[in-house]
Amino acid sequence: MLNGKTILIGITGGIAAYKICELIRKFKKNGAEVKVICTPNALNFVTKLTLQNLSQNEVYVQEFDVKEWKPEHISLADEADIMLIAPATANTISKIANGYADNLLTSVACAFTKKMIIAPAMNCNMWNNRAIQENLFKLKSRGIEILEPEKGFLACGYVGKGRLCDVNKIYDAVCEDLNYSQKLQGTKVVITSGGTIEDIDPVRYISNYSSGKMGLALANAAKSMGAEVVLITTKDFEAPYKIVKVKSAFDMQNALNEEFDTSDIVIMAAAVADYRVKNYSEQKMKKTDDENLTLELVKNPDILQDLCKKKTNQVVVGFCAESENLLENAAVKIVKKGCDFLVANDISRKDIGFGVEDNEVVILDKNGGAQRLEKASKAVIARKILEYIHE
Repeated sequence: MLNGKTILIGITGGIAAYKICELIRKFKKNGAEVKVICTPNALNFVTKLTLQNLSQNEVYVQEFDVKEWKPEHISLADEADIMLIAPATANTISKIANGYADNLLTSVACAFTKKMIIAPAMNCNMWNNRAIQENLFKLKSRGIEILEPEKGFLACGYVGKGRLCDVNKIYDAVCEDLNYSQKLQGTKVVITSGGTIEDIDPVRYISNYSSGKMGLALANAAKSMGAEVVLITTKDFEAPYKIVKVKSAFDMQNALNEEFDTSDIVIMAAAVADYRVKNYSEQKMKKTDDENLTLELVKNPDILQDLCKKKTNQVVVGFCAESENLLENAAVKIVKKGCDFLVANDISRKDIGFGVEDNEVVILDKNGGAQRLEKASKAVIARKILEYIHE
């Protein structure tokens, strides 16, 4: 099942470190090459000799213990197909989230560009700490999968959420991701995200509430499936794939035209403004004594419809945000635009859609089919959208 795969495991200084011995055994039994990095504190809970015997490889601890010309934090990152950090302490999570590289494990994490899974384990109060949750959000936004801890009796005597999740769950997640990473290999996926900005004058503009989170989640999911990813966005993101920063609808259209001919899948998750100001003011518009101000608006290009008209072998996926009659409006739009799939969002609800972490959508296809994806994190929804398109 895991033949030919190299799994890099990072172990940090927590009592649950001993559980990783069983995980290594399972990986080896199913044909994987396993390499282990320990933080110095991890060796207070599990011995280096035990890990070496189970992995049948050197266990790496010190950052500059270089035996060959190539630095270990680079060679280990290059050789592995996937990286797992378990158990991950609050300290290591915070370091990786903020780009610290002060030991071998965090240095490798900074250099790692493929799929990474982190399985935290800590005291329940530490888990609920706002700073830790913010750092976990940072990691999730970069496409790192977090296997949340379980509730139960903790080694410190507390009862709460903080136990390392079951090793079988970790094993299944690694196996699934190794298989998942091949699905879009050799495919170029172009994704748009965020709300476009249409200037009124040097100070003011017209835009919308789109956060760009759904588009980012789609880009991260496509990357983890092995695709070449281009994210065209109005937001400031950092990611291990090409990002093109744009502002207006025309900027987005130009960027898409640059990438479209060489793309295989185009996903229009951005909220493109339907209108722009007809007469942009080069100087700041001054407030007058008039009670009303009239702005004349003109239509922006219909980027989705234009792409659908000129597509050859590309699969084009549109998004629509509706506040009422979701399915009826989406059914009309997919026909009018001519796209292969249309993902419909209900923005009337406060718990999904704009600016929040969850979503719930319906995917329509050009043949009249419809697939509802129940409420889940945008990362999960993104993954299911791509799997549906792929299948």
